[in-house]
Amino acid sequence: MSKPPRTILYIEDDPASRRLIERLLTHAGYRVLLAENGLTGIDIARTEKPDLILTDINLPDLSGNEITTTLRNDDAFQDTPIVALTAQGASAQAMAMAAGITGFLTKPINIERFTDQMQFYLDGGRDTLMDTGLLRDAQTQYTREVVSRLEKRIRSLEESNSGLKRLDRMKATFIKITAHELRTPLTVLYGYLRLLEDHAGMRDLLASDDNLQELMGGMSGAIKRMQDMVEEIMTMSRIMTRQIDLSLTPVSLPIIIKSAVRHYQEAIDQRGLKVDLDIADWPRQMQGDSGLLQVVMGNLLSNAIKYTPDNGKISVSVETTDTHTCISVRDSGVGVAPSECDKIFEQFYTSGDTELHSTSKTAFLGGGLGLGLPIVRGIVTAHGGEVSVESAGHDPQALPGSCFTVRLPIKAERPATKANGTS
Repeated sequence: MSKPPRTILYIEDDPASRRLIERLLTHAGYRVLLAENGLTGIDIARTEKPDLILTDINLPDLSGNEITTTLRNDDAFQDTPIVALTAQGASAQAMAMAAGITGFLTKPINIERFTDQMQFYLDGGRDTLMDTGLLRDAQTQYTREVVSRLEKRIRSLEESNSGLKRLDRMKATFIKITAHELRTPLTVLYGYLRLLEDHAGMRDLLASDDNLQELMGGMSGAIKRMQDMVEEIMTMSRIMTRQIDLSLTPVSLPIIIKSAVRHYQEAIDQRGLKVDLDIADWPRQMQGDSGLLQVVMGNLLSNAIKYTPDNGKISVSVETTDTHTCISVRDSGVGVAPSECDKIFEQFYTSGDTELHSTSKTAFLGGGLGLGLPIVRGIVTAHGGEVSVESAGHDPQALPGSCFTVRLPIKAERPATKANGTS
């Protein structure tokens, strides 16, 4: 059985040179990979692990020396022959050797000797410089150049990081101001709607006109949904600016969980969902912020309802140790793809097609702002806990389901803390 051909990667920005080298190597029985710039070449090298890398020294993005230094820092390329094509003299060759180059070929190449030269390097051959002083000077100079480039890139990264932090602060401020500005007119609008409903003449009209009653109900429901979204934005704003101050008191976990179920009972009944509560191992009390833990349980239950089809099953269970309580919300829904298990905790991330987006928190596959789970993580983090998700994957037909688990300390170490936010 014949051996597979050896692979050579050629990194060159000149198309004519790529075609010539590819033709020569292919004719000699090698498998040839081509890259037109350094970054692409590094990616191909890491994926394909070629037997030899041939690179031009002067490329538009990275030099052949930079490519070599990058690859030599990877254990997979410690012994891989890297050969430079250059028209420059001994000083340039010394710099290339300082970077880790195995050997050199001068441009233009000697077509008759080229494949023999490739075989020389594949068999372990190396080029050397007779002038050791020149190599020593090149190593010193190249080290200085690498340090200088590194310092410039560090400064650039610091400037970029500073800019990103400034944008992040601006985003948090904008969200906070926007939520405040929305809250007031919504409160006024809802108040006027209630006054209108309580007016004697309107009560008579509502009693006699089903269409009008449905219209008023729709307006009231729309305002309530807007108010809920504003509250989500306000909570997320506090998490982003690390301004969640916990009011830690003894709280009853059974009361909190049952309250969340009651809040969504109408939707649960309408969708034909079955919710099981495993209360055998519930602690009677733990330390936490009752209001914020209500938000956590409500968001987890809302998420389970949203991604579980009609007549599905949701279960809430609790396990305790001497120091922690683990609350698990399991559903028989569509599941979560492995690639999304971290993304779903990011601010404003929504799965599925945004063109089909809806604002329902309880309709099957209904949408939202993409803040429910990030808020869960922010509040749980503020309590010194953590939240995770397990799922066999996303499949609307097989319905593998998912399980969200919140792990909370039973006793907080300090009376108040601030959230780190989510990323």
